[in-house]
Amino acid sequence: MVPDADTVLLRYGDVSTKSDRVQRKMTGRLVENVRALLADRDIDGTVEEHHARPRIRTTDPEAACGAATDAMGVVSASPALVVDSERRAIENALSRLARETYTEGTFAIRARRATTATPFDSEDVGRFGGNAVGEAVDFAPAVDLDDPDCELFVEVRDGETFVFAEKRAGPGGLPLGTQGRLVALVSGGIDSPVAAYEMMRRGSPVVPVYLELGPYGGPDHEARAIETMRTLNALAPNADTRGFRVSAGPDLEYLADAMDRGRMLSFRRYMLRVGETLAREVGAEGVVTGEALGQKSSQTARNLRVSAAATDYPVHRPLLNWDKQDIVERAREIGTFSDSKVPAGCERFAPPNPETSGRLPALERVEPDDVLERAERAARSADRIEL
Repeated sequence: MVPDADTVLLRYGDVSTKSDRVQRKMTGRLVENVRALLADRDIDGTVEEHHARPRIRTTDPEAACGAATDAMGVVSASPALVVDSERRAIENALSRLARETYTEGTFAIRARRATTATPFDSEDVGRFGGNAVGEAVDFAPAVDLDDPDCELFVEVRDGETFVFAEKRAGPGGLPLGTQGRLVALVSGGIDSPVAAYEMMRRGSPVVPVYLELGPYGGPDHEARAIETMRTLNALAPNADTRGFRVSAGPDLEYLADAMDRGRMLSFRRYMLRVGETLAREVGAEGVVTGEALGQKSSQTARNLRVSAAATDYPVHRPLLNWDKQDIVERAREIGTFSDSKVPAGCERFAPPNPETSGRLPALERVEPDDVLERAERAARSADRIEL
């Protein structure tokens, strides 16, 4: 931690690729979202909007940095000491930082100058900064610009310079709210909360939808699904992320009695029609699922085509080419894994010999004629979940 740090420096990535007008709009939304996260967590901080480098002035840089690195669109954040853009001030700051963080091995000064108002450039900062570090530590330091054990960063800007020792990774992507709203089918398993998070990371607020599975689910399954919703909701305190609970148990029993082979595929179609119906209700632009190509029988390439025919809305599958271990790792990172380990009820609904190569005409001949109408009715009767 930087001694006496009082500012957190924020960086974004994809936002910088936009036109000046769009970039200003997206940066404004990012700043709003960071402010909301600080307020929701009762963290002291004033968020300032600056071109390329928004920043937080705070008395609690550790907590403020933690909140900032949960904000969609933030690539990284750094608790920093702010000093005047003068050589002596920068040398003193680097000396203090070196005594605190550089204890052995090699080091490098990573200097960047974003102003022409100083008599020195970034290479000069590297030279006199390196000398200051060498004089500050009580061992013989060595410079290694390729793979140092310790990196010290200096960003020189108009009127002030930021000195820091780390860049903590954020989620990247785009600020939440810069893309259209989506309905996310959240089962309570491992995959679907990660899929919802990934679409949030690309700027889309999500409306989570849980299908209550009757005898194939249960209160424990539902409770864990709602807990994953709450985890996602905590990342978007200034967005309307209230969810829906859809009573699907009776319709699952109806399908189980009417069908054997192919019933899992029909249920996937049912789910997508539920998602479409609720998307129309809340003004969403599409439906998000946690499907990954080939992971389950209903997720073969052909079966995805058959199930998608149940909706006119785009079906977003952000995990389509992910391996399972990568999905699990992301679930651990975002905090939904522990609440997602209960087996999904739809797995118990699948027949012993599930369909892996469905064809729509053949499926429509054996599935009940009213399965999609039932999905629409169930969606229109959904309960709202306050998260």
